[in-house]
Amino acid sequence: MTLKTKAILEGHHAVTPYMIIKDAANAIMFYKKAFGATELMRVTDDSGKVRHAEIKIEDSPIMIVDEFPEYSVMKSPESLGGTTMHIFLYVEDVDALFAQAIDAGAKELMPVEDHSEGDRRGGVTDPFGHIWWIATHIKDVPLEEIG
Repeated sequence: MTLKTKAILEGHHAVTPYMIIKDAANAIMFYKKAFGATELMRVTDDSGKVRHAEIKIEDSPIMIVDEFPEYSVMKSPESLGGTTMHIFLYVEDVDALFAQAIDAGAKELMPVEDHSEGDRRGGVTDPFGHIWWIATHIKDVPLEEIG
């Protein structure tokens, strides 16, 4: 009997963020404290730098690697002077998780408030330069009514 390998790695989605972070080990600790992340695995080199790690927030995995500035594509938002991608996180209680993230060391980007498309949402920047939008969907709004 031949086993068929699945095209998408078990436990992952078709799209999985891969975050490049200066000081990935501390970032993983932050994500555990701020967002209740679970660490799934970690591979480090002899110096302790994270070569590959995976965390999970709710049902979504995120891959993490330490910054390796010697490779042009392995630079963190801190080294680049900003990030070009934001992470959108839906949760049951946006107010509680937003406060938890701030208590863990995130900086408020936008306070939590209700938005016309039906989400209650706020934004934070984590200590490593990544922007997170934390939201709870509170009502369905027809597309033609979104302002």
